Amino acid sequence: MTALLAWTLLHLVLAATGTWLARRYAVKKQLLDQPGERRSHVVATPRGGGIAIVVTVLLGIAWLALNNSAEAFLLGCVAAGLVLVAGIGWLDDHRPIPAWPRLLVHALAAFLLAWGVHRSSPGLLAPVVAFVLALVLVNIWNFMDGIDGLAASQAAIVALAMGLLLTGGVWGWIAAGLLAALAGFLPFNFPRARIFLGDVGSGALGFLLAGLLVAAFRSERASWPLLLLPISAFLVDAGFTLGMRILRRERWWTPHVQHTYQKWAGRSLSHVGVTLAYAGFSLVAAALVLIGRGWTEYGSASICLVWFLGAIFLRARLRRDIPNE
Repeated sequence: MTALLAWTLLHLVLAATGTWLARRYAVKKQLLDQPGERRSHVVATPRGGGIAIVVTVLLGIAWLALNNSAEAFLLGCVAAGLVLVAGIGWLDDHRPIPAWPRLLVHALAAFLLAWGVHRSSPGLLAPVVAFVLALVLVNIWNFMDGIDGLAASQAAIVALAMGLLLTGGVWGWIAAGLLAALAGFLPFNFPRARIFLGDVGSGALGFLLAGLLVAAFRSERASWPLLLLPISAFLVDAGFTLGMRILRRERWWTPHVQHTYQKWAGRSLSHVGVTLAYAGFSLVAAALVLIGRGWTEYGSASICLVWFLGAIFLRARLRRDIPNE
């Protein structure tokens, strides 16, 4: 317990210090997100603060790899994939990069995670799940990083749930480190953002969460349908918004303010209110994962179906109640 406490405190301090330094760097280099019709903020805000989370968690992963030979290859693949995702995001924060090269790098990072999982566990299902989750969540967390505190707080809730689920193993330590790093970053990003995650941070969070979810899937400590619950708010909002933009033949990869959370923040609640509402929803979902650890796969699938139908209904109701849609 003492070692875990020291681990989390070190991650928190490193991330908080790194975020402060990242903000100074961003201001000096004029890495600022300007307000506009495709943005949800109203003042120029530095970006790229997620680099502090990335560096902090990478240091933790390196230490774990050096002290856990059985997991060293997988952890090396995770670290390499994280560097790729964060690296292309860091470059994009400095100078915009076209969508397809970024997607190619994300796919390569997802492959590295899948390869590491394949080498460390039998069967093909877990590697396929790893590849799909990594590719999807990297981009979803990027899409959903649009108002103060939302992407970071949602990642913290997922990390909390996975940390409690995976207690005692290497991935439990990674989850605890990520949660602490996010706690070090969040005071700079919520309730009023003094720096944004940037692409370097949002994509990296999606990749790390994919790794945690795959670890939980491999551990079989909870039925797999339940593992989708903590990310359900983002899956539903991003999935429907992306689908509608594709159907309308819009440039779906470009910035916009069509997500439900953006519409809600702009016309009904403040950024704080929307972020807290999403957090409350996801905390209940995370609690269901922990409560349902002993449920059968059939029961878990039934709860998951009801939950997602409820989430879809809530989204539809919110969209209907927002004026001038």
